[in-house]
Order: sequence, then C-alpha cells, then structure tokens
Amino acid sequence: MTHSIRAALLVAAALTAAACDESLSSIAGPTPNLEPTFSSIQREIFESSDSSGREACVACHNAVGAQFTAGLNLIHDLAYDQLVNRASTQKPSLMRVAPGSSDSSYMVHKLQGVPEIVQLRMPRNPPYLTAGQISIIRRWIDLGAPRN
Repeated sequence: MTHSIRAALLVAAALTAAACDESLSSIAGPTPNLEPTFSSIQREIFESSDSSGREACVACHNAVGAQFTAGLNLIHDLAYDQLVNRASTQKPSLMRVAPGSSDSSYMVHKLQGVPEIVQLRMPRNPPYLTAGQISIIRRWIDLGAPRN
C-alpha cells in the first residue's frame, strides 16, 4: 500500500473516531462526559448526580439500601459483578445486564420503564435518564458489556 493511501486511511479513521465522540457528547445531555464504557457509566451515572437534578444511583443502591433495592449494590467495587451476567431478582428469566443484548437486559428495561418491569422505573424518582444516556448504556451492553 502506498504511503498516500495509508495516510488517507489514517486521516479518515481519525475523522470517523472524532465524529463518534462528538455525537456521543451531543446525545449525553446532562452527562456530557458519558461514554459507552463501564468505568464511565459507573462514574457518570451510578456514582454521580447530573445537571438535570437526577440523584446518583448509589444514593439507594448501596450496602444499606440493597435490602430494599432488589439486592443491587452499585458501589464501585461491587457494581460490575452485581450487574453483568447476573439474573435479575425481580425477573429471574432476564439478566440484569446480558452482554451483547441490551434488549434482553433488565437494567435497560428498568431505565426505560417498559410495562413489563416489576415495581418502579429507575431511577425511582424523576428526572429519569434521557434517551441519549440510555442509548450510551445500551451501546456498552451491545459491545459485550466489557469491564473497561
């Protein structure tokens, strides 16, 4: 491959990557730094409130609250193992997070508030996550829910 073709491909790849990052920040709404990685979701969604006034998930999903929140503790060191490939206690036929399938992930159902969920939509009180925030979480799951 000639140097000019290789250079053109590298430039195209860089522009594509930049466009992806730009579009993510534009749909992330009240969490502009949210990315489809577990560490970003942990930091920006589970552990932080956002500019819309949404409370951090760990306000309820912690060691004390776990007895009231389907046993789900989203504190940093526990969150991934409590979510990924873990059957939902409310709907045992579904995984909380089914790697590669956001449509089959009960966490997504709870965030979207689909009619088939048990009990309440999450977060329990509005404001709810935006469609863009949920889309980024779905993207992480559809990418295989890596521990990144």
